[in-house]
Amino acid sequence: MYMAWLEPSSTTLGRTKELTKHVRERIGRTIKASGSRLCSYAERVAFLMDHSRSPDKSTQPPTPTDNINLGPSANPNAKPTDFDFLKVIGKGSFGKVLLAKRKCDGTFYAVKVLHKKTILKKKEQTHIMAERNVLLKNVKHPFLVGLHYSFQTSEKLYFVLDYVNGGELFFHLQRERCFREPRARFYAAEVASAIGYLHSLNIIYRDLKPENILLDCQGHVVLTDFGLCKEGMEQEETTSTFCGTPEYLAPEVLKKQPYDRTVDWWCLGAVLYEMLFGLPPFYSRDVSQMYDNILHKPLQIQGSKTVAACDILQGLLHKDQKRRLGAKSDFLEIKNHVFFSPINWDDLYHKRITPPFNPNVAGPADLRHFDPEFTQEAISTSITHTPDLAASTSSASDAFLGFSYAPTDEGI
Repeated sequence: MYMAWLEPSSTTLGRTKELTKHVRERIGRTIKASGSRLCSYAERVAFLMDHSRSPDKSTQPPTPTDNINLGPSANPNAKPTDFDFLKVIGKGSFGKVLLAKRKCDGTFYAVKVLHKKTILKKKEQTHIMAERNVLLKNVKHPFLVGLHYSFQTSEKLYFVLDYVNGGELFFHLQRERCFREPRARFYAAEVASAIGYLHSLNIIYRDLKPENILLDCQGHVVLTDFGLCKEGMEQEETTSTFCGTPEYLAPEVLKKQPYDRTVDWWCLGAVLYEMLFGLPPFYSRDVSQMYDNILHKPLQIQGSKTVAACDILQGLLHKDQKRRLGAKSDFLEIKNHVFFSPINWDDLYHKRITPPFNPNVAGPADLRHFDPEFTQEAISTSITHTPDLAASTSSASDAFLGFSYAPTDEGI
């Protein structure tokens, strides 16, 4: 999640005002929770969390270190000076995302740079490692952002990710207010394909929203930000962590009941609804009222939508998770719904379907879909600096065990 925000435009003044309020309030909640667009698990949902956290009994935060067992897939040659860091394209309380060009071959990447000290102080190393673990499994799916490799210095962690510059789906949705059904169906199908793949790996995503759905330079979906993913979720298994983003929380999560994979299909329904109508399905400026709407208010579908669209929304947004579309056979139910009958799923997976919208980026240096607040910021020299390893200590030797990763074909 490192693309730009843009306030919506609409020919209907009342709708514009409502959308503008919605955007500002969503931005406000995100910033209040995370301090930035590059969000961590705990900070993004701190105002929602209801589970206890271990108190920090130490008066000083742990000291980061490079003296870490990097695991069998580590590449000791990877280092910050391998890259020319060109622009800041995202920021967060743990670090930044930068557009970088690898010197050896001129390839562009999005490099996510995180500060170990901050992660350790906030006790977020488990979730950072979980995100890394999920990223490692994404290389085989066309609609999930890929991790090329990761490495670390004594002070920082580096994720070397696919560079995607077509803009967040949220960016385009707010600019255009809503999408027509064929375009919404295309995005929903690619997202569903990505979610289905994660489920096949026993991973639930838990934070599907337009801000986490990027478009590549051709207009295909790229799902990103895996900080809320839950691994090891078998078909019938449940979890109970209270987390997510307010507009997209499923009723069972709000009720603090055990939930399963179907939370992702609820979120798909909420995103599809927002693409078709311009606002999330149970949206209210009053968060308490919005929660009450999610729990008790019937789904309202206004306007001239097809029967298939109305039916899939009713199915995905069923308040009873056991009766929700996807509860019986997961992704297969989604694929077979009549709403997706125009989709050839094999062609979709292999990107043989032309996207309904082209972001028209001129190349990797085209940053029109990134927030100038980020791209105009100077790049800190500490990003490219490799600290003196002799100055490291071993107090965090297990905190990021096995973080560094490089596949055998990366050529570094």
